[in-house]
Amino acid sequence: MKLDVIYEDEYVLCVSKPNNVVVHHAHHSRNVADEDSLLQIIQQQFNQKMYPIHRLDRKTSGIILLAKETKFVAKFQELFTNNEIQKTYYGIVRGHAPETKIIDSPVKGRDANVHKDAETHLNTIKTVTVNIPVKPYDTSRYSLVKLAPKTGRLHQLRIHMNKISHPLVGDPKYGDKNHNTMFIDNFDCENLFLHAYSLEFIHPYSNEKLLIKADFPKDWCVVFEKFNWNL
Repeated sequence: MKLDVIYEDEYVLCVSKPNNVVVHHAHHSRNVADEDSLLQIIQQQFNQKMYPIHRLDRKTSGIILLAKETKFVAKFQELFTNNEIQKTYYGIVRGHAPETKIIDSPVKGRDANVHKDAETHLNTIKTVTVNIPVKPYDTSRYSLVKLAPKTGRLHQLRIHMNKISHPLVGDPKYGDKNHNTMFIDNFDCENLFLHAYSLEFIHPYSNEKLLIKADFPKDWCVVFEKFNWNL
């Protein structure tokens, strides 16, 4: 597997993570221990160790920022902690989502007994009704949504979309099995339709304003064509 580099300077490397690649193997990731982690792939591709600055769920595709040396990590992490970095995700969800919405229901943290405040801003970009029946309806409806998380909780976007009854397509945990099956059977697409599309921030070392974007994976292009969605 070869990763696409979307930005690089002397401090950081920014790559596009494919679906179903874990960033690094943790003790609870034994079920994927046979697969290469993103950090292992990077080590092989660049012959250099890199240090992740933020997290990206295993099933989510898209943009991830890594520091070239441990001493650079803290300054970039501060951007995330201080909400000085704008993260934009895209998702394909079941149903026609609201035009705009702020979802602010708490989400369980990594400590499963504690709920933490979580906030997601949603904008619906496109909607479609497809003449393919999905139980219990004769047709199926979908939306392309733009999501801006203002907090960084585990599975936040997946949980929030499920909370407002517009779960992400391809989500095995929080999604709708019937719609996931429809995408597999009709489009040969079974990945989670959640993509970390862009990061916008002031570089903490160069003071340059950066807007870095990760192209959509192949599955997305298939669905855009089927739904006649042009971005």
